[in-house]
Amino acid sequence: MTWLHWYLLVALLLFCIGLYGLVQRRSLVAMLIALELMLAAVSLNVVAITSLSGRSSSVGQVVAIILIGVAAAEGAVALSLFVAIQREVQSINVENLSELKG
Repeated sequence: MTWLHWYLLVALLLFCIGLYGLVQRRSLVAMLIALELMLAAVSLNVVAITSLSGRSSSVGQVVAIILIGVAAAEGAVALSLFVAIQREVQSINVENLSELKG
């Protein structure tokens, strides 16, 4: 297998671990960590695929840096929501958040 296959295999493994963590966890913090792991897998895919193309690999690196910035902003917003939910409900367990149901 070529080097690209190894990068894609690692990214697939990271994405699957993140998806499993997102589905199986009941804590909002654990779900956020799983989501960040999935975004890291996407960043790895972008860098690996753009380095394979004939163009400069700096395009993929810029896209990966933008994805890291989006993940950091998403993490900051999510953590502020977690603090607000914790103060209101006294729990961050997903099953205890009945007021979010429509």
